[in-house]
Amino acid sequence: MVDKKEQILATALRLFVADGFHGTPTSKIALEAGVANGTLFYHYKTKEELMVALYNSIKGELANNILSFAQAEGFITTRFKNIFIHSVYWALKNPEKFYYIQQFNFSPHLAKVPKDIFKQQAMPYTQLIGEGIKKKLLRQQPEELVTALFNGQVYGVCQYLKSAGLDSGEQEKTINEAYDMVWDMLKYT
Repeated sequence: MVDKKEQILATALRLFVADGFHGTPTSKIALEAGVANGTLFYHYKTKEELMVALYNSIKGELANNILSFAQAEGFITTRFKNIFIHSVYWALKNPEKFYYIQQFNFSPHLAKVPKDIFKQQAMPYTQLIGEGIKKKLLRQQPEELVTALFNGQVYGVCQYLKSAGLDSGEQEKTINEAYDMVWDMLKYT
């Protein structure tokens, strides 16, 4: 059985993706989640707090999924590729969550995420990228820049795949070829 807080988050995700932040009143979230307005505001004092909590929940889920690949034994290059591929597949399997991350990232609400939480969410990427920079496997640029470029490429590949209508074999081939292009862009020269 889903608890009320999880039901609120699931409903908010669906509505924010469908109707946007401004087009989704908290009263509609409460109604469709099957809870009273007071229950919603008991868990989340404001709509913005709900939006940030949803973002943190999704980013935490993604970070946990990626962490095992970042911390796996083996070469950095293999782990880097696995993170890219797994990030793309996670986004394709979770289109609403991936869309919400993008929607939130391009909103002024991103500034409301505490810096320590933001850093923790990015840790699987930044830790590995920092290691790659230090070992001169990746370009000698700030790890935040390399991470942003990496994430931008994941986003771009997902956007392409959403509209390309490829079968699973073509999709896998495209993801691997896209990774090769990303690696060529970010590798140490």
